[in-house]
Amino acid sequence: MKNLKFSLAHKDEEMLSLIKNTDKKTLAVWAIDCAKRVLPYFEKKNPKDQRPRQALKTLQKWLQTGIFKMEIIRKASLDAHAAAREVGEDNPARSTARACGQAVATAHVPRHAYGSAVYAQQAIYRATKSADVENKVAKERDWQYQHLIDLKKA
Repeated sequence: MKNLKFSLAHKDEEMLSLIKNTDKKTLAVWAIDCAKRVLPYFEKKNPKDQRPRQALKTLQKWLQTGIFKMEIIRKASLDAHAAAREVGEDNPARSTARACGQAVATAHVPRHAYGSAVYAQQAIYRATKSADVENKVAKERDWQYQHLIDLKKA
């Protein structure tokens, strides 16, 4: 049985360097995409709780309008993190809600996009029951990295 404790063995310097050299709006799109890949983990367990999805919608609205209101961004992030706390135990749903809370915070601080990606990896880790868990997390990380490169080119 795998250890339920997820952590990065080291900082992902390659990913962090790419993030550092990417504009905020591209990071916001990337953070949404990372969180959406795992959103079904939350919504399957909590189908009536729309707070994580709403956090992503709030970030999308900022991208579309360019209108930044800190109180709206902050509330959406805090609401998604409250949904995570209410899940309780460490599981994919909790990690997903945290990914969404970090994603919307990207509108305020671009580096929060990294938090969205890491929590998405954590959701996959917690959802994987096989001995292949490290490979699945590595595949997600590789997708995230390549996706950000592709978004930067667009």
